[in-house]
This record gives sequence, structure tokens and C-alpha cells, in this order.
Amino acid sequence: MYISAIKEHGPAAPVGPLSPLYLGAMHYDAIVIGGGHNGLTCAAYLAKAGKKTLVLERRHVLGGAAVTEEIFPGFKFSVCSYVVSLLRPEIIRDLDLPSHGLELLPLDGTLTPMESGDYLWRVNDHSKTRREIARHSQKDADAYDHYGMAMVEMGRFAKPILSMTPPDPMSLDPRGLLELLSIGKRFRNMRHHDKVNQVQLLTMSAVDFLDQWFETDALKATMSASGIIGTFLGVRSPGTAYVLLHHYMGEIDGAFRSWGLSRGGTGAVSNAIAGAALRFGAEIRTETPVAKILTRAGRATGVVLENGDEILADVVVSSVDPRLTFERFMEPKELPDDFLEAVRRYKYRGSSGKVNLALDALPDFTCLPGRGEHLRGAISISPSVDYMERAYDQAKHGAFSSRPYIDMVIPTLTDSSLAPPGKHVMSCFVQYAPYHLKAGDVWDDARREAFGDAVIDAIAVHAPNIRTIIRHRQVLTPLDIERDYGLSEGNIFQGELSLEQLFFLRPVPGWAQYATPVHKLYMCGSATHPGGGIMGAPGQNAAARVLKDFRK
Repeated sequence: MYISAIKEHGPAAPVGPLSPLYLGAMHYDAIVIGGGHNGLTCAAYLAKAGKKTLVLERRHVLGGAAVTEEIFPGFKFSVCSYVVSLLRPEIIRDLDLPSHGLELLPLDGTLTPMESGDYLWRVNDHSKTRREIARHSQKDADAYDHYGMAMVEMGRFAKPILSMTPPDPMSLDPRGLLELLSIGKRFRNMRHHDKVNQVQLLTMSAVDFLDQWFETDALKATMSASGIIGTFLGVRSPGTAYVLLHHYMGEIDGAFRSWGLSRGGTGAVSNAIAGAALRFGAEIRTETPVAKILTRAGRATGVVLENGDEILADVVVSSVDPRLTFERFMEPKELPDDFLEAVRRYKYRGSSGKVNLALDALPDFTCLPGRGEHLRGAISISPSVDYMERAYDQAKHGAFSSRPYIDMVIPTLTDSSLAPPGKHVMSCFVQYAPYHLKAGDVWDDARREAFGDAVIDAIAVHAPNIRTIIRHRQVLTPLDIERDYGLSEGNIFQGELSLEQLFFLRPVPGWAQYATPVHKLYMCGSATHPGGGIMGAPGQNAAARVLKDFRK
């Protein structure tokens, strides 16, 4: 299926001795493999620069994990990714995404039901949040202001790094060394306590870091949850404090640390980016799976589709993960041995599942009964630090959490178009659900349903009516996410956001600058810097690198 005002392209003029198949192939400046939001972002920037660009998506719908689908009649879900915060403002501006239908709706706060029957409710109104925290601890209310200011400073330091092409410190390239020096200079100019915070964020666990600020258990548990998303680690595991910062850097309309929903689901974000790419002249094909990346004399020359068609291009950009790019689409002989070994060592370790519910009514939480504003934000089943760590304990021994961490949103309270009148959809992000189960266990239908039951049981502790209002449910295990959405081991970020897989180490040391050992083959997905989330930065950064190389 083609998506665009598609033009008929004649065959490219062959250069050198090419096969008959090559002689009749279409030719593009760039082919982008994968129509997820990063692939679409890369394509949009390439097309905006005047490059004849083709996007190839294997599924019938665009978006990758940022997708909206009508799973049950009348009920539309953000099946995988479900909230928006990290999408870079410059991408929204450069691609004029609002003109293509992008509308972000603020997500007002987070409700945490507590084991005592009480609750913690943080909202976007800072004074209200401060008063709410003071109900539990005046000390924490006072510390909350200082913590927020400290994290803003950490975010300001890290934010420019998001749009950098990571320098290679081993190359001794003067430009790369100067970029590293500039980061060092900015660090040197920070205030002493900000330097300490920065070092701690890179080394400590989320809980240990938060322990320095707060005493309320539910507050620390809920805040630390941001440190484990996309990792197979617990809230007490060293290194999770950085992931806390990664999720803290979101913004909507200039409001720092804001989260939101996209009207029409997260697929609307991808569709808006696709709309921009099409306006700039890109061509997008769905239901067009790639079978192989073509190479010739160490250079990428195009792709072979599963139907056998060959399409040529000056460059190929892959938005899928390293395992698919280098182990499925290429032969080992086409890659250096050390690079391929590093690719095989790259850690995915998917640890999350998703449960999407079609509801006849709203859940009724015993801690705060009835319909109210508390249901319009996120609802976090993270009542205590020990609860979170026990959930991880089960996962690290190869079982899904019987009492998991759950992050829920009910987007129909702000966007009624997603369900029939009077009905609702509820999105439940769940940790932990390890891809690799203990010996003898597999993710079969029975285990998938048992996992779904555990999620409903955990919600029912706080909202007992949940079982009676479910009309339909969709349960996605990491294996389902791998099979359906092309994310190896079901990792939502195309690989863990652990310290050894960040910045100039992502995805492979020495190859973190979006190029690969194969000339004219690039990567632009979440497996590249700066990582996962609906951000668009990997796609934007990769496009800048490709365009730079075009100018050489």
C-alpha cells in the first residue's frame, strides 16, 4: 500500500556492471526501513532537504510502537506507547506538526493509591501538590521545591546532549574531543552541589538518590518508577537514577517536566510526522516488509523486499533495532567480526508488558471514590518501595510479577473519540514481565492470560469494581511486542537504557554516530543516542548526519 501523492519513478541509470534486477530497480536518494516515529522523523528531515526519500513499513499502519489501533469495535488504543512528553520542541516546530493534526493534551498529575487506604495525588498545580505532600510530610513538601530546582538544573545540563551526535572518544578526532571538552567545561561551571547531583544521578539507584530528599514511602516509590522504565533493573539497582532524569526532561509547550496525551492516541503523533514527510515529498509504503539490505563492495545500495523486488538508493537508514538490522537483514560476512560480536552483546532484556482495557464504566478507587479529576491523570500502582522491589525480585528469577508496578491512564476522559459514548479505554503499562522466563516456562496463551489476571488483581486491590466493568482486554507480553511490533525481546526502547549503553556507547562503542561499518548504511531508531520514548531525537540526529555526508 502506498501512502502519498505518489509519482511514478523511472529506472535509475546503472553505474558499473549490475544485474538485470538492478537495471529495472527504482532509485532513491534514501530508503528508511521502518515507519516508526523515529524513521518518519528522519525521512521528514531528509525530504525537507530535497532528498528523494522512501519509507518502508512492514505493518498495515504507521507508527511502530507509537501507534493507534482499533483493537475492539469502537475502541481505539495507543497499543504500546501511550503518553507523550519527550517529543522535541524543535521537531514540532521544524516539521510544523500542529498543521498535520498534532494536538497534545496535558496529563494532570499522578494518583498513587497507598496500602493504608490513603492516597498521594500530585497535580500540575505546584501549590496544590505541595499541600498534598505536606499532608504526609512537611519535610518532604519543603524538599520537593529544592528537588524540583535541582532536577531542572540537571535537565538543563543534559538537554543539549540529546541533540548531539555523540563524539567518539577513542578516535582522537579533534572535533569530537572539542565536543567532549565543551561538556566538561559546562560541568566545571556548574555549582558544586549541582555537580554532586549530576555524578550521583549517573551512579546511584533511583531510591538511594531520592532517599536524600524525601521520607514518604509512596512518594519515593512513585518517583523511582521512572528510573526502571526500559530497564531490567529494580528501583534499588545502581544506575537507575539516570533513567529518572531521562524521563524528567520532558516538556509540553515549554512547560518543563510535563506529560500529555495525544488527541487520537500516540498514532496521531506518528501520523502528523508522516504528514510532514509527505508534504516535503517523501514516499511512504505500508505492508512492504524488507527482507535484506543490499550491499556492494562494502557499501549499502538498497533493499530487497520480501516479495523479491529490489529498490536502490544512495543511502539506507534503518530505524529498526541492531539485531534486526545486522543479524536478520545482513549476512555475517558483510560486517566486521568485532562489530558483529558487539551487536550480539547488546542488551535488550525486555521487562514490560501492556494490558489495554475496554471499559463499560470508570474504575472506582476506594482511596478516592467516584468520578473526579484524579482519574484524568496517571494512576500509579506503586504504593511502596518494598512493593516495587518485590516485583523486581520475582522478575529476576524468571517470573512475571504477581503484584506488578502498573502505570495507568484513561485517555477517554480527555479524548472521547477513542471509545463509544459512555465507554472508556484504559492503558496499563506493566513491570515486570521478563522476556526470558525461567527454564521450562514459555509465554504461551495460558501464561499470557495469567499475566493479565495478575494485572487485574493488582488493580482490584485499589479499585474493586474493575472486574465487573471490563468489556474487552488485550494482553501484550514481551514476546507479543517482539512478534507484532518488531522490538527484539520486547524492549520498548530497542535496548536497555543502562549506563553502559548510553551516549557514545549506544548501540556499539565506536559506532554511536548513526553511521555503521557498512558505508552509506545508517541507524536512526531508539537503539541510537539519546534512546527511547516518543522523542524523535534519534531520527532528527541521524538525518543531520546523513545530510552532512551527502554534502561531502
